[in-house]
Amino acid sequence: MRLPAVYLRFLKRKIVHDPLPAEDVAAGWALGMFIGCSVPFGLQLIISIPLAMMMRVSKLGATLGTFITNPVTIFFIYPAQTYIVNKLLFNGSLTFSKLMEMEWTWASVRRLGAEAMASFFLGGFLMAIIMTPITYFFVRRLVTSHRARRAAKAEARGQ
Repeated sequence: MRLPAVYLRFLKRKIVHDPLPAEDVAAGWALGMFIGCSVPFGLQLIISIPLAMMMRVSKLGATLGTFITNPVTIFFIYPAQTYIVNKLLFNGSLTFSKLMEMEWTWASVRRLGAEAMASFFLGGFLMAIIMTPITYFFVRRLVTSHRARRAAKAEARGQ
């Protein structure tokens, strides 16, 4: 159980020590989160890094933000996003247990048919719409509060 705490401290350190303005750091992480949610695993870095460079936002944030979907989490996130949208839009012909048992490859998703493909992509987009602004505002607040505390400490030492 210690690993997640160590990993979270590592991420926080990477976020708050990024030299870019807080808005650009937050925008990079939000971009990574959007790509991580809406683009299938394996294509994310190919898209997020060039976009971050074009937008002049945190490349590190755009990279690490895509890791919301990784080889461990896709086995829960992909079935959940597909199942929710399938229930909402297609009257739920796909069962959650069937989605949890399936191998998440392009071939297996295609075998489920167009309804499953649409549910998968719309589910990812829905998740991206929800997670992107949350990520942006959380990271911006984290960076600005850290920098304000650091400035206050520096000012206190200077007096």
